[in-house]
Amino acid sequence: MLRISLKSISALVFMSVILACTKDDIELIEGPDMIINVQQPPLSDSNKTVPTSDFEKSILWIENMQSNNGLLESSENTDFVSLYDNSLAALVFIELKQLDRAERIFDFFQGKINSELLNNNGGFYQFRNSLGENGSRTWMGDNAWLLIALNKYHEITENNKYQQMAYELDEWLRSLQDSDGGLWGGYNENGTVIPKVTEGMITAFNAVKGYDDFHKNILVFLENNRWDTTNKFLVAWPENPEYNHALDLHSLGGLILKGYSPENLMQAERFLNTQISTVNGLEISGYCFDEDKDVVWLEGTAQMATAHKFLNNNSIAEELLIELEKSFINSALISNAKGIPYTTNNGTNFGSEMLWNHADLAPTLSATAWYIFAKKGFNPLGLNEEKEIPSAEKFWIAETSIN
Repeated sequence: MLRISLKSISALVFMSVILACTKDDIELIEGPDMIINVQQPPLSDSNKTVPTSDFEKSILWIENMQSNNGLLESSENTDFVSLYDNSLAALVFIELKQLDRAERIFDFFQGKINSELLNNNGGFYQFRNSLGENGSRTWMGDNAWLLIALNKYHEITENNKYQQMAYELDEWLRSLQDSDGGLWGGYNENGTVIPKVTEGMITAFNAVKGYDDFHKNILVFLENNRWDTTNKFLVAWPENPEYNHALDLHSLGGLILKGYSPENLMQAERFLNTQISTVNGLEISGYCFDEDKDVVWLEGTAQMATAHKFLNNNSIAEELLIELEKSFINSALISNAKGIPYTTNNGTNFGSEMLWNHADLAPTLSATAWYIFAKKGFNPLGLNEEKEIPSAEKFWIAETSIN
């Protein structure tokens, strides 16, 4: 259990200077029931040494989840593909210097620029099947994550292979800005607009390079509408106080906003809980999506571990990694491979919607990818974290700390 972490967190809160499928609408959450299906045989790498550590086995699992069309299913035998999850996988491959694997993902979406990104209301589909077909709705946050991965690829390779796609994603994200500075969340299948979501907006703020009026106006909206002036952190859903606090605004805020106080990570203590793993019966401590604390959200816990490591709270990051490693599940498809499920147990997602019925029973791409980020100390949002933001516009920094 995280008893040591709880003490560490309390001490850091006391000593500190006054530092995510998060959502303003319950229906926006990832987690529709996945359909169990027979998975297309994954690609495999020959002449590789047999992995020995859980970390190595998690990498092997992600590698072997990639199908011939470049896409990775979100979990085993689901016929369910997420744009967000594939963007995370591309970032994993880039960090591991497996650029060919990242390119397979990008090449798939490159082939969909005209039919999706530049068609109708724009944007790539959030979800599709393993063949890349039957796409549904265009969610702003997932498209921002793809742009983040493309930006990272271009930085590492020093080429502009996917520059058109990056440019069109940038333009589409900018097109979602409302007159108040906030960003609409994209479009549902019926063409209706998705409401403004805090987590998606800060992700888009990071994804679009530089700092101009687009970024400035997002900050104006966040300060006026999504900033808790008392507790000094971002909030998710002011219209519904029961779900106004969301875990990923703490972790992603710390990874995106330069100078975001470490105390905001400590205030995520409100989400800490301990659950029994459905798979192995072990007690695992971590963070829930929200304050109902009915599950340990393992993806979110890995995000918190990544943020703690990024902000040099290494002891807490290491304790969270120990808890995450207790949750590993052996792959049912791939020899010597393991992954981390979405949650330790079944329960509700952000809000009152139930998770899909095997979120706790199989390895998932998002949780395993964020575990790898945390283990390697890699901030996937770090490329555009260094924006030239005027001090007066950094509303998240106390006036006394602004030079």
